[in-house]
Amino acid sequence: MSSPLLEIKNINTYYGNIHAVKNISFHVNPGEVVTILGSNGAGKTTTLHTISGLLKAKSGEILYNNQALEKLPAHKITALGLAQSPEGRQIFANLTIKENLDMGAYLRSDREGIKKDYDFVYDLFPKLLERKNQLAQTLSGGEQQMLAIARAYMSKPTLLLLDEPSLGIAPILVSTIFKAITELNKIGMTILLIEQNANLALKISHRAYVLKNGEISLSGNASDLLNNDEIKKAYLGH
Repeated sequence: MSSPLLEIKNINTYYGNIHAVKNISFHVNPGEVVTILGSNGAGKTTTLHTISGLLKAKSGEILYNNQALEKLPAHKITALGLAQSPEGRQIFANLTIKENLDMGAYLRSDREGIKKDYDFVYDLFPKLLERKNQLAQTLSGGEQQMLAIARAYMSKPTLLLLDEPSLGIAPILVSTIFKAITELNKIGMTILLIEQNANLALKISHRAYVLKNGEISLSGNASDLLNNDEIKKAYLGH
C-alpha cells in the first residue's frame, strides 16, 4: 500500500479562544475522494484552512507527500500542489472567466499543458466556454462554483480541496458539479471534499469522516456510512 498523500496527525486549531478543531487525525490516499461531513460549526472549514495554511495549527502535524506543511505559508503550500476551491467561491468578480482561469495557472510555465487544461475545464463545464469573456460577477451561484473549481484545477494540483461545493446552488447545477468531481477523480485527481450534503458526497466518495464539535465522531468506507443509522438520522432525514 502506498503511503498517504495527505496525513493529518493530532491537529488542534483555535479561532481566538475557541478550540475549533480538537486533536483530529485522518488521511487521504492517492487517487481517493475523501469527504469530511459535519453540520455548521463542526470544524470542517477550519480543518481545510489549517491544511492549506490559511490558519495555523496550535499543535499536530500535517504531512503532504511526507513533507511537513504546518509551518509553511499558504502560497508555498499551493506551489507544492494543493489547490483549494473555497466556501463561497471567492472568484475574482471584476475579471472575466478566462482571466480567473489565468489566475489559477499563474504559477505555471508549461504552455502546452496549460492549453490542454483550458480545453479540459471548458469540456468539463461548457457554460464557462460559452461565457469566457464575461465578467465573473455576471454568473449564477452554480456557474461561479464551476469557475472556482476550474480555477483551482488550472494550478495543476495533486490534491484538490473542495469546500462546500453544493452550498446555496440550484439542484440542477449541484448534480453537474458532482458529476464534474467524479470526472476529475477518474483522471487521477485526489480530492478532499467538505460537504453538508451527505447523500451526494457519500455516493461519489471512497471514504468519509464525520466531524462533530471539532472531533471525528465516525469514519469508514463511504458505502458503509451511507447505510449507517446515525448518518441517516443526522444527515439524510431518515
